[in-house]
Amino acid sequence: MNKTLIVAAALAIGGNSMQAQEATNFIGKSNVTLKSDLMTPEALWAMGRIGGHQASPDGKRIVYQVSYYSVEQNKSHTVIYVMDADGKNNKMLTTSVKSESDAVWIANGQKITFLCEGQIWEMNADGSGRKQLTNDKTGIDGFLFSPDEKKVLLIKQIPYHEIIKEKPADLPKTTGRLITDMNYRHWDEYVESIPHPFLAEVTANGIGEGVDIMQDEPYESPVKPFGGVEQFAWSPDSKTIAYTSRKKTGINYAISTDTDIYLYDTSTKKTVNICKPEGYKEPKIDPTKSMKNQAVNSPENLKNNPGYDTNPQYSPDGKYIAWLSMPRDGYESDRNRLCIYNIQSGEKTYVTESLDTNVDAFCWAANSEDLYFISVWHGCENIYQTNLKGNVMQLTDGWFDYGSVQLLNDGKKLLAERHSMSQASELYIVNPSKKEKGAKATQITFENKHLYDQMTFGKIQQRWAKTTDGKEMLYWIVLPSHFDETKKYPTLLFCEGGPQSPVSQFWSYRWNMQIMAANGYVVIAPNRRGLPGFGSEWNEEISGDWTGQCMKDYMTAIDDACENLPFVDKDKLGAVGASFGGFSVYYLAGHHNKKFKCFIAHDGAFNLESMYTDTEEAWFSNWEYESAFWNKDLSENSKRTYENSPHKFVDKWDTPILCIHGEKDYRINANQGMGAFNAARMKGIPAELLLFPDENHWVLQPQNGILWQRTFFNWLDRWLKK
Repeated sequence: MNKTLIVAAALAIGGNSMQAQEATNFIGKSNVTLKSDLMTPEALWAMGRIGGHQASPDGKRIVYQVSYYSVEQNKSHTVIYVMDADGKNNKMLTTSVKSESDAVWIANGQKITFLCEGQIWEMNADGSGRKQLTNDKTGIDGFLFSPDEKKVLLIKQIPYHEIIKEKPADLPKTTGRLITDMNYRHWDEYVESIPHPFLAEVTANGIGEGVDIMQDEPYESPVKPFGGVEQFAWSPDSKTIAYTSRKKTGINYAISTDTDIYLYDTSTKKTVNICKPEGYKEPKIDPTKSMKNQAVNSPENLKNNPGYDTNPQYSPDGKYIAWLSMPRDGYESDRNRLCIYNIQSGEKTYVTESLDTNVDAFCWAANSEDLYFISVWHGCENIYQTNLKGNVMQLTDGWFDYGSVQLLNDGKKLLAERHSMSQASELYIVNPSKKEKGAKATQITFENKHLYDQMTFGKIQQRWAKTTDGKEMLYWIVLPSHFDETKKYPTLLFCEGGPQSPVSQFWSYRWNMQIMAANGYVVIAPNRRGLPGFGSEWNEEISGDWTGQCMKDYMTAIDDACENLPFVDKDKLGAVGASFGGFSVYYLAGHHNKKFKCFIAHDGAFNLESMYTDTEEAWFSNWEYESAFWNKDLSENSKRTYENSPHKFVDKWDTPILCIHGEKDYRINANQGMGAFNAARMKGIPAELLLFPDENHWVLQPQNGILWQRTFFNWLDRWLKK
């Protein structure tokens, strides 16, 4: 165990040296004493974060990983635990100074394999007998054993120079990059390597380098930036691999969300696309226009799955493949459906059509006839069940979010991760019921209970308000810690990103509702127009109309709170948000009529004309703005979008604003935040710019995260607590 890391984590939340030493033996579970009962940034970063988890083949044990952070050393350490399926006999298996993760069961539950420094290792189920299985010169990002455990799929990076050319051999120290097409950088990296799946044999001597099953194909699999082993699946007979790929490069990649599911036969080495018919030719696409009304998304072509198709899973009997499927090309927030593919007939059936919202994760039942999935409705992510006929039933019901679901392997129960605005991720056993909303959930991990027990959290409430167009909108209310109903509190309007991400019962280590409550703020978090969980019409109304009804919905929520919640101080209001939420803040800054006393915008779009050509995923701006700004035949939506870009209303800015941005954010480039800050200062408006040269669209490093929190609350306190 990296004792320095654990000691630092224990000391960071107020423990003494003796307690810190105890933490080396009881990582994440020591009885350290907090300095107060209010959440602090240091306490938030001291929490253990539960990650990957898997049930043993007999369903009796569970292996899972937890990451811990050291603020002092500014890094994380990941360890592996095992426990009984009822949560008892919890034991930490890995005590190396190196992080170990991605644990899975093999050998009928007698052994566990895992990743350590880019290599696959194995150990006995009790943690003994550690053995390195690979010595791969490239390094391994992920792996997936075949059911018979004779083969393993390895995810490895291969050099990629289709877009960014290789450096001249005689100029090895040059920092220049010669770029020949779009998609030269993605999320937070310049694209000079891509992931490929390699097939390797498992022998008594270990695992070799493997053979690239996409040899000479200049396409990525899994799909960047977030794809992993969930984008692959083995057939039950270990003969076929299903994988996800977007087989496009350059500008064609940048404007498209068309990923497909492919089947690779390990014997014949042949690959078949099961989303498209053989010989399929994509209709011509205008890369400067939304694909909404182009031929690629015509009713006839929608039969060919032109949208996102990801995360295949074979049924236990091998007769079907299920995957997540979005209908349209170019629309990254299209409704995610559950598609069932009959391998023998080739027929595709969508079995969640009766539920007008997204499927976020799923698994097969043991009978190969039912499936369990997670979906958001009215601000909560619950577990549902469907069958091959599309009969959907809700199993769980409550103010929380399930983030994953998998079969416990006893054929009866489910293993799931769950969190809420008041609890970070924990593992649960869910016992489905034949009765609607009748499932029973039992918590089996209590990773941060020792911290929660010392904290006073704010209570969460729900409220519905009538929008300006006569509809009902849900918004969450987060009350301050130690709430006193006789007092008035400064209040924050939380503006969600996405723009089509749900304001559900999420837990965040940065945009954390409970740390806002701990700092004495009421939070108003509306499920404004454009969010899933209220039907497709509500969800899609934002595209092409960023500054219309959704902005009115924001104002509806804060106005309703000011009028009907006596504890809201209407003279001390702030608006905060990230990504589209940051855009919302920049727009509100020019349209709020002095309602707000301060603003905070993180990684927000400020100048939409600049954003159109700056962002690396061109499909996003194409769909949302409908057209490139230079086109002469702009639609009414496009005209309205560009005419209402926040930068065109800086003349009306009159309120202090904090701008935050990461310089490795290639989704919304840092020039957006810099431009907003510079404009505010040139206007003479009090403003600050928190710039992170080494962070992307998120803030991932502990010390940067704490600086973010301190700056965030210092700014709010300065303007809202006078």
